[in-house]
Amino acid sequence: MMTPLENLHYAIGELAYVTAAIDGKVHKEQRKKFHDIVAAEISSKDYDFDISDIIFQILDKDKEHDAETMYKSAMHTINTNSHYLSPELKDTFIIVMEKVAEAFPPVTPAEQKLLERFKKDIVPINGDPIFYESKT
Repeated sequence: MMTPLENLHYAIGELAYVTAAIDGKVHKEQRKKFHDIVAAEISSKDYDFDISDIIFQILDKDKEHDAETMYKSAMHTINTNSHYLSPELKDTFIIVMEKVAEAFPPVTPAEQKLLERFKKDIVPINGDPIFYESKT
């Protein structure tokens, strides 16, 4: 059973994966770069769980769902666990999405559209300081 904070990180991992995969299958080189980007941005925070484990769960999960289904699922997870979504974590998630989109130039129209949608969808979600400040 994952904590709300782990659920949030799993969701951003899913969204980053959708971004990487939206213009085709994620190849071995992209998998490594995807992992490195997400791990670098998120593992710099002081969390008591292994973010790389979460990322590899996403990468190794059977991807029979389409991008839209995965996007909606991840956003549902973010909304469900939003009380732990600090402004800093929200910014980190946006940075992760941007870096994944930019990892293999050019940023395709599909990646740009997904990125803009994510920014629009995450802006109105605000965490509760009582929860996210208790983790810092």
